Amino acid sequence: MKLKPLNDRVVVKRLEEEERTAGGIIIPDTAKEKPIQGEIIAVGSGKLMEDGTRRPLDVKEGDRVLFSKYAGTDVKVEGEELLIMREDDILAIIEK
Repeated sequence: MKLKPLNDRVVVKRLEEEERTAGGIIIPDTAKEKPIQGEIIAVGSGKLMEDGTRRPLDVKEGDRVLFSKYAGTDVKVEGEELLIMREDDILAIIEK
């Protein structure tokens, strides 16, 4: 199934956090927090401005991004957990 977000929304797949700390301590599943970075899977057509034009989004499919911990709405599509959020909820693009 292809998921196409509307307007200035994006679909993000969370990236898994490391299971070990820098010191080598293994973190159990119950102590892990939700990851705050992910990969953009799909983007909407852009934000509709007051004058009727569309402003294209700054992110594109494949970008790795940081977002706030409680941003967006969790959805499950074909067994895969995804996050739908507005572009405003994205804090930064991670450049390689």
